[in-house]
Amino acid sequence: MTEPGTLTHGAGGTLHISVDAERYRIEAEDLKSLLFYGRVIPIVEDRSRMTSDGILVSEVAIEGHAAMNSSGKAVMLHTRVGSYIVPLISFQRVARGEAISAPLFPLLPEVTG
Repeated sequence: MTEPGTLTHGAGGTLHISVDAERYRIEAEDLKSLLFYGRVIPIVEDRSRMTSDGILVSEVAIEGHAAMNSSGKAVMLHTRVGSYIVPLISFQRVARGEAISAPLFPLLPEVTG
């Protein structure tokens, strides 16, 4: 079973997702698509690495997606490490900066919508 995680508000309206040692983010510009139009949006991970020449290379990889559940009352987050759900009101409060964080609740494998 997957471990619970945390959704936090970051600089510039970016949302950060922390699950164990994994760190992901939802870009601020994608939030409108999710919250106002119900579109599926990407969850990304920053994969910075140092080359053999000592140059820092920053890569962004899509590692999952976020979507509204079928009732429209929660947001589901699907990542490499598992699937989670957070009540819509909690998600909105974190997105607006009214709350610093919200807990993520693990989804059972048979629950997808």
